[in-house]
Amino acid sequence: MKAVEGTIADSFIFEPTPHRDNRGFFTRTFDADVFAEAGIDPARLVQDSQSRSSRGVVRGLHMRTDGGEGKLVRCCVGAIVDIAVDLRPASPTYRMWMSVILDDVDHRSVWLPPGLAHGFQALTMTADVCYRIDRSYQPGFDAAIRYDDPELAIPWPLPVHGISERDRSAPSLAEVESHLSEWFGVPA
Repeated sequence: MKAVEGTIADSFIFEPTPHRDNRGFFTRTFDADVFAEAGIDPARLVQDSQSRSSRGVVRGLHMRTDGGEGKLVRCCVGAIVDIAVDLRPASPTYRMWMSVILDDVDHRSVWLPPGLAHGFQALTMTADVCYRIDRSYQPGFDAAIRYDDPELAIPWPLPVHGISERDRSAPSLAEVESHLSEWFGVPA
């Protein structure tokens, strides 16, 4: 497994080397040593979560308002386009977004540091997404920005459907921008 820097500051894409044979495959999905070599303390990961979505569903763009959360994201069944938007005002990639295809063929995962908004679109009939998160869930600190914010102009690859009411009614980036220094003001 190797770590490759993502296009957003402090993000990494972890690329394993699956071993395939007539039985199927075996792959490492997490390696604490590789994580530590990338400068991320693997002991920080305190919660695992999983979601299931159908083709075209978009979840996000989600964030936390108490400094954010770091998360390691992978798609264990199917395929997704994973999107992250840098909302850290002190970051050199502030307001930039990146996309990564995560699937059950290449088995890549992406590390998203605190201070990013995160979302994805399911590209297959079923897509299971697994998250390793560096903070326990705290109700009341959830926030979102619109998945279709015209300023971000994220080109979702499929027609979008299955949007939750929370995501459909999320504010634009411009509407929350005045809060970003308070939420994510620590230097990147």
